[in-house]
Amino acid sequence: MELPAALYEPVDGGFRATDLTIGPWDPGLQHAGPPAALLARAAEGASAIPGGQTVRLAFDILGPVPVGPVQVATRVLRPGQRIELLEATLTAGSDRPLMRLTAWRVRSGTYDGSAATAALVPGPAASRSEVPEFFTTDVAYHRALDWRFASGSFNAPGPAAAWTRPACTLVDGEPMTPLQHLLVMTDAASGISAVLDWTRATFANVDLTVALVRPPAGEWLGMDAVTTLGPAGAGQCFADLYDATGRIGRSAQSLFVEPR
Repeated sequence: MELPAALYEPVDGGFRATDLTIGPWDPGLQHAGPPAALLARAAEGASAIPGGQTVRLAFDILGPVPVGPVQVATRVLRPGQRIELLEATLTAGSDRPLMRLTAWRVRSGTYDGSAATAALVPGPAASRSEVPEFFTTDVAYHRALDWRFASGSFNAPGPAAAWTRPACTLVDGEPMTPLQHLLVMTDAASGISAVLDWTRATFANVDLTVALVRPPAGEWLGMDAVTTLGPAGAGQCFADLYDATGRIGRSAQSLFVEPR
């Protein structure tokens, strides 16, 4: 099977999404992971702190993102040489933002911190490869990453832990950075730990927050995710995030739940 080389191709005025961005709900709409990574790329590119680290990324998903041309804009909300707050927004042919990111970045330094907490799940070498059964097209988001499950499954309900490595780049002609990889992956935390049947219910997240104690590093990144549903059509998904040397942070998602 021949796959696109990247999630996005640069075009005049922005980027064109490839089929690797297709999400599970509609083949004409993107999974939120790739545009989240594209916004993080833009925010880091607008940073005025050389060598700084992004410590919190808060994404609001304001509308479905179509598979096609998109545009990204940035602005500095709080400038600083040690601490800054950046905003990046994504549109698709109109002024209406479809996704918005606010990202805190801080200056890096050398300090005696806490020891890294090792992942409480088997590593990628001891995990099993798996492909989800619920995507309606063969070339879609799930092909953008190599998935290895340490526990749980794409295709069965309940908590799950998975490792991934990139099978493509984010933007054609550029390497995918570990932070970009982390965001492509982490929006799927509520997908790997789903508690409802994909064919009978929609449980799309309206946001994604990622808090990091240090930047991710290396080829393989992992998440250990749990989804909980409330009694009134809302849910939450939380995941611990790892690289090969230990825990790097945590993610949270709010879910809108309704019958399909």
